[in-house]
Amino acid sequence: MSDATKNEGSVGDGTRAVRAGLPEPAKNEPTLPGPVFAAHFHLPGEVSGPYAYGRDDNPTWTLLERAVSELEAPGQDAETLVFASGMAAISAVLFSQLRAGDAVVLPSDGYQVLPLVGAQLEAYGVEVRTAPTGGDAQLEVLDGARLLWIESPSNPGLDVCDIRRLAEAAHARGALVAVDNTLATPLGQRPLELGADFSVASGTKQLTGHGDVLLGYVTGRDTEAMAAVRRWRKIVGAISGPMEAWLAHRSIATLQLRVDRQNATALAVAQALRQRSEVSGLRYPGLPDDPSHKIATQQMRRYGSVVSFTLPTRARAERFLAALRLVEDATSFGGVRSTAERRRRWGGDAVPEGFIRMSVGAEDPEDLVADVLRALDESAE
Repeated sequence: MSDATKNEGSVGDGTRAVRAGLPEPAKNEPTLPGPVFAAHFHLPGEVSGPYAYGRDDNPTWTLLERAVSELEAPGQDAETLVFASGMAAISAVLFSQLRAGDAVVLPSDGYQVLPLVGAQLEAYGVEVRTAPTGGDAQLEVLDGARLLWIESPSNPGLDVCDIRRLAEAAHARGALVAVDNTLATPLGQRPLELGADFSVASGTKQLTGHGDVLLGYVTGRDTEAMAAVRRWRKIVGAISGPMEAWLAHRSIATLQLRVDRQNATALAVAQALRQRSEVSGLRYPGLPDDPSHKIATQQMRRYGSVVSFTLPTRARAERFLAALRLVEDATSFGGVRSTAERRRRWGGDAVPEGFIRMSVGAEDPEDLVADVLRALDESAE
C-alpha cells in the first residue's frame, strides 16, 4: 500500500483512487510502470521470490491487485486476485470453496449466467438453493449451506438486501459469504466492512469504465480461503493479460470522477422517468421512494449508474431504443458512454418483454435527460 493511502481517515475517495496501487516513487522511473509481458522470468537456482512463471503472477497484476485492495478494504489486511473476467472471478470463488455434498445459496434474480454456474455445480454434486434478493429472502434457505452468494444491488432488477444481516446469519450457521460488488463498485459499497468474506466483481464494468477491458477480481481477508482461490486460478489459468491489467489500473485513477458524475446523472434520469405515465416498474436505489432506498442508504455510499424500468410492450421498448441518439443499444454497464438494452432479448432474465436496463454514462445530464424524453415521445404510437 502506498504511503498516501495507508491511513483510511486521511484521504478521500478521489485521492485514494488516483494514488491506489502506485509503487513508491523512484528517480527516473515512471509513476505507473508499463505492462510486463513476460511469460517467464530469470530463475536461477532454487525457486524463490514472487515472479517465476506468467500464469502464476505478474508485476502488473501485483500493482492492480494492490490498488483494488486499497479501494475495497482501505486500511485493512486484504488480498486481491485479478482474473480474466468477472465470470472467471465468480467461478473461482464458487468452485474453490464448494465440494460435493455442500449446499450453496444463490440469488434467483442475479446475473443471468449464474443459473449456468448453478447447473454445473449440481453436476458436481453441490446442492443449489435460490431465493430472491429483496426482503432478505435468502435467509429462509440458509440452514446447512456452505456458502451464501449475494448480489446487491441485483442485476438487472436493482433489488437490495441487508448484507450485514445476511452475513451475520450465515456466519452463525458456519457459512461463508461472497458479495458481487460489480454494480456498486468499491466506492459505492464495501462488502468486507459489512461482514462478507469475499468481494467479487467484474472489472469490465464501471471499475474500468471504458468498455475496452475484460477483467474480474476477488478480494478477501481470510488467508486460507484466498489461497484456495489462488490455487483455482493457477489450475484453470483464467488470468488477466498484462495489457488489460495495466489499462484497468490506469482507468481506476478516474473512478471517483466517473462514479460521481454517473450516479448524479442516473438520479436525474430516474427522476425524469418517474414523471412518464408509460413507464412502470422504475427502479433506482437513489430514489427516496424506491423499495430498496432505506437499506441501500444504510450500507451504500453511492447508488450506482444503472436505472431499470419497463415500457408497455416489446415493440415500444424497441422503438424507444432505436430513437435514442446519445445512448447505445449494447449490453454491459458502467461505461462513460450511456447504454441501454431490452434484457429479455437474452432470454435469461425473468423480466417483462418491455424491460429496459439503462446504464448512465458521463454525458452532460441535461443532454441525456432530453434524449431519453425525446425518445419516449417519438416511440409512442
